[in-house]
Amino acid sequence: MRLDYPSNIKIILVPCTGKVDVMHLLRAIQKGADGAYVVGCLEGTCHYNEGNFRARERVEHVQTLLKEIGIEGDRVRMYNLSSGEGPTFAAYAREMTDHIRGLGPNPLKKYAKS
Repeated sequence: MRLDYPSNIKIILVPCTGKVDVMHLLRAIQKGADGAYVVGCLEGTCHYNEGNFRARERVEHVQTLLKEIGIEGDRVRMYNLSSGEGPTFAAYAREMTDHIRGLGPNPLKKYAKS
């Protein structure tokens, strides 16, 4: 199945969303990404027991940190779906892209160094 999602989405595969660290998300924003989102297993179905719960906590922590420095916290989000929900993944990608476009560019982008 070919999924139709925005070309500006960069997918980074990890064995489990529980491996996504606060620093990964903050670094993406620091380097100029307008937003970042984590897509994990449905809650309660993680193969690693609680990886998606840890990821959600980390995403919420990053949202709090961003708000504290004056950046919209919802530039970082978490979505849950099963591996068979490709069209839902594409819908989430479009939703996140539209949301970020509404927020405008990352204010740190002008300071970002690749």
